[in-house]
Amino acid sequence: MAYEEPITDYDEIVENCTCAFCGCNCDDLTYLIKDGHVVGVRHACRLGASKVMEDMDQRLLVPMIRNEEGDLVETDWDTALDKAAELIAGSVRPVFYGWSETSVETMKHGIRLGELVGAVLDNQATICHGPSLQAVQNAGYPVNTLGEVKNRADMIVYSGNNAMNSHPRHLGRYSAFPRGYFRKRGRFDKTIVTMDPRYTDTAKMSDIWVGFEQNGDYEFYNAMRAVLRGKKLKKDVISGIPKEDIEDLVEAMKTTQYGSLFFGLGLTHTLSKQRNIDIAINLIQDLNKFTKWNLVPMRGHFNVNGFNIFMAFEMGFPYGVDFSRGYPRYMNGETNTIDLLTREEPDVFMVIAADPGAHFPGGANRHLANIPVIQIDIHWGPSTEIADIVLPGSFIGVEAAGTSYRMDGVPIYMKKAIDKPETCRDDEWIVRELHERVQKIKGSQIASK
Repeated sequence: MAYEEPITDYDEIVENCTCAFCGCNCDDLTYLIKDGHVVGVRHACRLGASKVMEDMDQRLLVPMIRNEEGDLVETDWDTALDKAAELIAGSVRPVFYGWSETSVETMKHGIRLGELVGAVLDNQATICHGPSLQAVQNAGYPVNTLGEVKNRADMIVYSGNNAMNSHPRHLGRYSAFPRGYFRKRGRFDKTIVTMDPRYTDTAKMSDIWVGFEQNGDYEFYNAMRAVLRGKKLKKDVISGIPKEDIEDLVEAMKTTQYGSLFFGLGLTHTLSKQRNIDIAINLIQDLNKFTKWNLVPMRGHFNVNGFNIFMAFEMGFPYGVDFSRGYPRYMNGETNTIDLLTREEPDVFMVIAADPGAHFPGGANRHLANIPVIQIDIHWGPSTEIADIVLPGSFIGVEAAGTSYRMDGVPIYMKKAIDKPETCRDDEWIVRELHERVQKIKGSQIASK
């Protein structure tokens, strides 16, 4: 790796900022500010630092509307908001998707708008950790905080994820390497286990790598539960792992003082999907008969967990919440964004702080290309290419303050460090304005009748 000269040309330092990249929500960052821009970030990983430092070449700076020729043209805020409000107020089956890279305060106004027009509110969990949330409803949620892991855990297990690449500071700040209150020697006081078919970078630095077969998650976890309950394994090899290795691993897990299992999309998206998480939760519950164990899903976007927590608290359901009948409903396969789009039900789609154009399957994006799309975001992306109205927001944790939830459910206040561009608006303000304008349209429609 090439040596990089330290940044010395800056006007101001803002300390104790929160990273707006992944679910670690690292809140010890220092921003170096020059001429109102973040030019350097201390303490962040490369992924977090590259996101925090603005890429103005791709920044959405002005509201835009697509004209009759099919081009996005600049307009003023009132025109863009009025047009968006008209589309939302006149829709029959609106869907509001995203929310994982904006604040909980913005979500509050999103719920009010969704209730007003009978929309579906959904977030990225519908295509990532949705099976985890379903499993939690089925089997419980033996969760702990990252602080407990740092201070207490002497065994950390990573399953179905590669934390070294996806959450680079997770091992250094919360799990493997930090010295904790009861783990004063850091890495030397801890055993790291990776259970994954691939020999990942996380597996390379682990003490134990269990490379079970692809789609062998459910069988492997069941075998561990059987050993834990005193059963004899009848097969010599299970999911590609000799039964003696499974027995040794279970013995190590049951004799540890405090263990924590971190699982990712490799567990939620293989063959058994939510049943993998069901059995992982059951394994943790079985282990708790011998010692202390917990598990935490490795959430991706910095506030994807916040939407699920907020919606579950306010409406009783974590995602895919449908207000079309005047009350909240939730049914997997029916009220999820991908299913709605592939059935061609939505007639208006509002995407906020997400990029379905880059991540949705072709069938879903084909329908998006045929209906009005309203985009609230800070960067140009594939979704901008199909958007009919673009409303430039602000960067939470950099240009605007707000609340997010870490992957372990701990709320984090993300403070503002710099001013947003003059032509942009806060996400919270945009959604509140849309609600107020839709309310006026709905009120005038009722009055005219």
